[in-house]
Amino acid sequence: MTEPTKTAAVEEPVEQENRAHTPRGEDRRDVVDRRLGLDRRRGPGRRRSSDRRSAEEGEMTDEQFSFLMAIDQYKRVNNRPFPSWTEVLDIIHALGYRKVAEPGDLR
Repeated sequence: MTEPTKTAAVEEPVEQENRAHTPRGEDRRDVVDRRLGLDRRRGPGRRRSSDRRSAEEGEMTDEQFSFLMAIDQYKRVNNRPFPSWTEVLDIIHALGYRKVAEPGDLR
């Protein structure tokens, strides 16, 4: 009996990009709508509000910070790593928020 011959896998050299010398805009791999040539990362017609943008960048308003601290305190006091939505609503009510206006569109 003859042994099957083993073929060595041919490895092609991997080309690495030198990103230190690449201009900033050329290295980005953004999703582009091929028909229009427009950048569609957030979807059509969706822009972040200044509050949302600052929150995503790590800057918070006093209201956002107090809400996060209330959630953190609730989790520590009740030994709950993930409060339910009902518990979150209870926390919001404990902070003094009440429904006083008609609901608007969620964006």
